[in-house]
Amino acid sequence: MDSSHSFLSKKSIVAFLAPALILVAVFLIFPAFWVIYLGLTDQALTGVKAVMPSFVGARNFTRAFNDHFFYNALKISFLFVLGSAWLGQSLLGLVLAVLLYELKSKWKAVVSGAAVLAWIIPEVVVAYLWIAFLDKDFGLLNQMLSAVGLSKINWLYEHPVLSIVAFNTWRGTAFSLLLFASALETIPPSFIESAKVMGAGMGRRFFEVILPQIRAILLTDLILITLWTFNVFTPFLLTGGGPSFRSEILPIYIWRTSFQYFKLGYGSGVTTILLGINFVFALFYLLAQRRAKHA
Repeated sequence: MDSSHSFLSKKSIVAFLAPALILVAVFLIFPAFWVIYLGLTDQALTGVKAVMPSFVGARNFTRAFNDHFFYNALKISFLFVLGSAWLGQSLLGLVLAVLLYELKSKWKAVVSGAAVLAWIIPEVVVAYLWIAFLDKDFGLLNQMLSAVGLSKINWLYEHPVLSIVAFNTWRGTAFSLLLFASALETIPPSFIESAKVMGAGMGRRFFEVILPQIRAILLTDLILITLWTFNVFTPFLLTGGGPSFRSEILPIYIWRTSFQYFKLGYGSGVTTILLGINFVFALFYLLAQRRAKHA
């Protein structure tokens, strides 16, 4: 009876998981392998190579590593992730969550609501709002600078990377804020109260009580927003990758080579490199999680 019951349980588990596994295979695994295959060919969107592509092996990959524009996009992508994911979304979300948790302010609901509102507004709308905000002549930011006697700045032209970092930080901080706020609620109140009784200030309470309790959540947040930010395309709506490729991150570079220059095989090769970078990030996360569990 026990073995029969166990067998039925396994069949039930497989039956429940099957639809999800099929969706993952169709929409994630198959496209990934198809991109890797295309990256080994000279597939194009027009001309003879659109109908009869040839197998070129690793030529697309070697070409990418000899392409100045690829290295430019890779460098900007890492700066974009560092600025908007690590120093922006994660750090800002953590600071806001801790302040709201420690101060027990009546503004907690207002700040959380504003962050969520920025998160749920469609990305196209957010992009055009930021274009209006950063406009050189009539943007609100430059109007504020003029009001205090400072000269206007053409943000999207003179500081394109800073502009897309600020845009993406404002757009995505809500996820980190909500994640950390939920994690903070799991800390036993007695831990914080004991630290206060012993005279620990807010900074000491954070490093000695709060941070050890949410370290695993912090790691999870970092890897998730790193992967999302490394693959995001929405900065294109703000700058189009310009001016002069100065804000062209890897997804924009892949789009340009694949759909502007019609070099689908080469674009797929660069996409494969991007998949490899994502895999390294995910592997680092798994290793760090395992080390944290055995610590």
